[in-house]
Amino acid sequence: MAELTSPLVPSLVDLRRDIDRIDEAVHRLLIERGEIIDRLIAVKRTQDSGSAFRPAREAEMMRRLVERHRGILPLDTVESIWRVIISTFTFVQAPYAVHADVTPGEAAMRDSERFHFGFTVPYVAHMGAAGVVAAVSASAGDLGLVPATAIAGAGAWWSALEGDDAPKIIARLPFVERVDHPAALPVFVISRPARDAIVTDVETWSIRVAGWGAAASRALAPLAEVIAVPDRAFDGAALLASLPKPLKVDEIAGALVKAGGSVRSTALVGSHATRYTVSSDGARPVPTGR
Repeated sequence: MAELTSPLVPSLVDLRRDIDRIDEAVHRLLIERGEIIDRLIAVKRTQDSGSAFRPAREAEMMRRLVERHRGILPLDTVESIWRVIISTFTFVQAPYAVHADVTPGEAAMRDSERFHFGFTVPYVAHMGAAGVVAAVSASAGDLGLVPATAIAGAGAWWSALEGDDAPKIIARLPFVERVDHPAALPVFVISRPARDAIVTDVETWSIRVAGWGAAASRALAPLAEVIAVPDRAFDGAALLASLPKPLKVDEIAGALVKAGGSVRSTALVGSHATRYTVSSDGARPVPTGR
């Protein structure tokens, strides 16, 4: 006796037809997005120039994406699709290249750059953060990626960001962190910031310190994320400190004095959005406080 198919159960052909319909709808929406970008380009030509990268907006978009995601499609895949869409349309608005310091490892840095900016945006590798800063400084709107962690022998590369006309730190990637992130390498994004691109949840300061040691390091650990390198000129250290609001640089100086150190100079070298994390069980993203 032949098996009867219930009219309430979709056939394989029906399911594939639904997938095709959704694929076509997604493509049409991407084309519509491109048409809107065309109009946006026409408006922006009468306003600012340079990179169209807007870290404040992109950070918020990524948080909303993570919050609303559900279903069997891995979060990594969804995030990478959106990153490619956003970064490619940004490139269409104002072409730019991404310069990356591969000191922490070519594979890790390339994975981070490709995940966040896709394959359309040109990728330029540099051996050292100084080369990245110099390339961004000489460009109209390029971006630079440098490790947001201490790298042996790297020196105080952030001192090149201290001048008024120098590029600044404008973002920290990934926008939403998690233990199993496929592009987990923490990196700062450096660029010449457009006025509407600046987000100041966390300020990054270049600080020269005398009397740096274990006590001073312990004093700052609960307050701010700090990268420290030896600074022989001042018999101390050069720090890159990330200060979350409402922490002020004067409070950092006070903590150093109490620990037996002193501050020789300070300079604001950028800022970025608050870091958010997602737990392994897929909970909503929560701020790290830094």
